Amino acid sequence: MKKILLGVLVVLILIQFISPQKNNSKDYTNDITTELQIPDEVLQIIKTSCADCHSNLTVYPWYNKIAPFSWYLAQHVNEGKEHLNFSEWTKYNKDQKNHIIKDLKEVIKKREMPLTTYVLIHKNAAMNESQNKLFLDWINTIEKY
Repeated sequence: MKKILLGVLVVLILIQFISPQKNNSKDYTNDITTELQIPDEVLQIIKTSCADCHSNLTVYPWYNKIAPFSWYLAQHVNEGKEHLNFSEWTKYNKDQKNHIIKDLKEVIKKREMPLTTYVLIHKNAAMNESQNKLFLDWINTIEKY
């Protein structure tokens, strides 16, 4: 039993040296704000409730330095950016943007975003009714992009 515990401990220590790449680009060239007018209140919602997973500007929690949590977070962020990346908005073609806007409207309307698991850890990311309505109203203004 001691050998198994020692082996597990050694593996846990060794995996700490395998860190995923951080998602922190300061390049705003293709950011959504370069193409669309976004009210400050909506920008704040995006920053607080969306950007960690849907931009190139993730703010990492302290536990991101601990494997395997760091791997899970990296995978989660990469998956989120596959669906929508506010930092790469201008790289999407018109059809992609329209599809993203349609999907965004649907997940916000159904309150599927931000994810419950994200809100459990980031309480300030939860959108109240007025924020949800404000965000949906803004989406409606860009819907026929």
